[in-house]
Amino acid sequence: QIGIPVVAHLGLTPQTIHQMGGYKVQGRGDAAQKLLDDAKRVQDAGAFSLLLECVPVELAKEVTKSAAIPTIGIGAGKHCDGQVLVTQDIVGMYDRVRPRFVKRYKELGVEIKDAVSNFISEVRDGTYPADEHTFK
Repeated sequence: QIGIPVVAHLGLTPQTIHQMGGYKVQGRGDAAQKLLDDAKRVQDAGAFSLLLECVPVELAKEVTKSAAIPTIGIGAGKHCDGQVLVTQDIVGMYDRVRPRFVKRYKELGVEIKDAVSNFISEVRDGTYPADEHTFK
């Protein structure tokens, strides 16, 4: 029998962000034990790794210590076995949503808006396409 490898996503899931009112930390208080139990259950069910998103650092540390499979953190602190961030967040593509755990390494969204604005202006004023952008 062939099994399907699974990454179990624990904590905040992209599908529930709007239902929960935005990026809210998961696994606080009584919910911490549920998250630990869920991690054990999905590991025992055959998951090959656990993705911990928006989870308190100490809880993520506890899950990582108790798990026999790797943990990947996104807003879960430095004790996970690996880290991930969404590329669009890393390069500053969007300004609408800025979760606390995201570190922006560039602000490409501003540069892209400027480039598109310049393109539109040049098309409107007739300077693009110029002779060097056409075939003879």
